[in-house]
Amino acid sequence: MTSNFNVPQVLPPSDPKLVVNGGSTLSGHVIVSGSKNSALPILAATLCCSGSSNLKNVPYLSDTRTMASILESLGAQVMSFGGDMVVNTDGIVSVEPDSSDVGKLRGGFFVIGPLLARFGEACVGLPGGCDIGARPVDLYIHGLRALGATVELRDGKVQAHVSNGKDLIGASFRLGYPSVGATETLMMAACMAEGKTVISNAAQEPEIIDLAGFLTNCGAVVEGAGTDTLYITGRRKLYGSEYSIMPDRIEVGTYMLAAAITRSCISISPVAHITLTCLADKLSGAGCKILQLSDDTLELSAVPWTIGDDLRGFSVKTNPFPGFPTDLQPLTMALLSTCKGVSVIEESVFENRMSHVTELQKFGAKIQVCGSRATVSGKGKASPLRGSQVNATDLRGGMSLVLAGLAAEGITEISGISHVDRGYESLEMKLQGLGANVIRTTTTTFPV
Repeated sequence: MTSNFNVPQVLPPSDPKLVVNGGSTLSGHVIVSGSKNSALPILAATLCCSGSSNLKNVPYLSDTRTMASILESLGAQVMSFGGDMVVNTDGIVSVEPDSSDVGKLRGGFFVIGPLLARFGEACVGLPGGCDIGARPVDLYIHGLRALGATVELRDGKVQAHVSNGKDLIGASFRLGYPSVGATETLMMAACMAEGKTVISNAAQEPEIIDLAGFLTNCGAVVEGAGTDTLYITGRRKLYGSEYSIMPDRIEVGTYMLAAAITRSCISISPVAHITLTCLADKLSGAGCKILQLSDDTLELSAVPWTIGDDLRGFSVKTNPFPGFPTDLQPLTMALLSTCKGVSVIEESVFENRMSHVTELQKFGAKIQVCGSRATVSGKGKASPLRGSQVNATDLRGGMSLVLAGLAAEGITEISGISHVDRGYESLEMKLQGLGANVIRTTTTTFPV
């Protein structure tokens, strides 16, 4: 089927690089896009609904384009106009999405919940995404079985059908870990199950609240979103609705860290302040000045003469929300390599989220890794960052290299930037708008 994902933007080159001439001070204002981590499950949730859903503030990313292709492979009609995406699922003809697309991103697996709940069966390939550690589907399978599904893993696909031949049945169960993806998938399934469902030890991320908001608009009954217990009353039918995706809190955090690492002052909007309290507290403790200019706008200053000193290092441990977000760990590590003192980062969510360390070391960053713990020696024990030729191997690790390049002396060439394109809309345009010297190219800057 020919995709209707028509957006008036030029697609990036097939193998692009980002070239950064570091050392520029950033200034001005940046507008963040809609949340990728909200858009993907909400796009999947349109499969629960009869009729059309009009989603606003959908970011134009390779991941959202892939999710649109997944929906189209099932028979849905997807049309996009700028930041709006209209999805009509009345023409669904298959319960098995294209496996090659599902294998490109973790969110592709989300469709198993809506398909099973609405159509009684699903056959979904195992998900892909960044190689940052094991993200097994066991939690999904256990939850679907608790709701009355027969689920088997065969030939690299998860095959499921409703055991009673009619509907999923509401149940009470506890997740072994507060997985965001499992919580979202099981929430969607439970919204159309017969009776009531209680999910304990649920993820509490803001994106859970956003998904619940969309489902509620469509006629679902979801209570407790944002807490560790969800109460869901099933409905036989849900209807498409209009809904605006929340701002991307990880992108907000990214630009806060960009201002900090370049010792700059910028303003950012729209911002839901409560979603980044943990990061804001850490940056304030390091010496940054953070001002709330309006209900949805913040300003962060790390300019030495305004804060009275240079930034100090700090220690951080990643945890599920409301803890420090794992998606900001690599970017925070880049910042800490430029701060005074010794900092410690402990990664407790993904066991393989340290692959960016080797690349950061090419800038001259002094980082030692032992298991899931990294010790970062900042100024006084390490030379300033220097431009380098590096390779992005995952989304957030790749963005940490962009931040390091902004702060480094000289030119940095980052290959594998397609990983970063999965999560940041119009990245170089936004950075250029803040005064960064950054371009996208397919040519090689460094001598071979």
